[in-house]
Amino acid sequence: MKITFFVALTTSAGYIIYSGKLAWEMIAVAIGVFLLASGSSALNEYQEREFDAMMERTKNRPIPSGIISSANALLISLILIITGSAVIFIFSNLGSVLLGLLAFFWYNFFYTPLKRKNVMAVVPGSLIGAIPPVIGWTAAGGSPVDIHILTVALFFFIWQVPHFWLLLLIYGNDYAAAGFPTLTKKFTDVQLSRITFIWIAALAVSGLLIPVNYPSSNFFSIVALVILGMWLLVDTRKILTHYLEKINFRKAFITINLYVLAVIIIISIDQLIIKEFYR
Repeated sequence: MKITFFVALTTSAGYIIYSGKLAWEMIAVAIGVFLLASGSSALNEYQEREFDAMMERTKNRPIPSGIISSANALLISLILIITGSAVIFIFSNLGSVLLGLLAFFWYNFFYTPLKRKNVMAVVPGSLIGAIPPVIGWTAAGGSPVDIHILTVALFFFIWQVPHFWLLLLIYGNDYAAAGFPTLTKKFTDVQLSRITFIWIAALAVSGLLIPVNYPSSNFFSIVALVILGMWLLVDTRKILTHYLEKINFRKAFITINLYVLAVIIIISIDQLIIKEFYR
């Protein structure tokens, strides 16, 4: 629920960035994306039910714990996927639906099987996190290839990588126990910590690219993004020197997610203010 709610939130941000307003259509599209993402997530749990049962982190999920049968889980996921797609189509346009279905197919039929085979699956898999704001943007009437929204999509794409690798550093043994290929077998904890921090730094830089492509961005928003980027780097730097203490990975995981949430809020408010001023 937390992940799918966040997906709906980034969809809303894409809508606001283009339109500069809050509208009922935005809420409807966000609900549609929430339902579609929930169905995709439920289908993923169906696909990985055997592996989830092997991991401490996931063994209490509904299917491996026996709360719901596999057949019912599959049925629920299909209902959510169809309903979510229909809601998006009714309240936006075909382009937004196709982007939603692209994210669905990419997650469930490309990324899910690929991560069983390749340790670097998360990099192409991160495309999934970049699509929701583009859905919101196109639902509001924007072009999906506009440089403005592509800059925002890049930000979310980069965020997905350290987000996952920090989880890997926390739950590496779990993934290995379930037979997933992990970077912990290719790199030491020191090396993986450094690689992850480089991606975190790239995330901070990509956050600063957003106002570069929005000349109308106000001064206070730019300053806020700079301060946030500096805070992100300072607060997560401990993973470079205290890489054996998992609590630092947990803190860094929380920090990057709070950072992304703060950036979403800032750029959304910025466009609401700017476009209201020029109306």
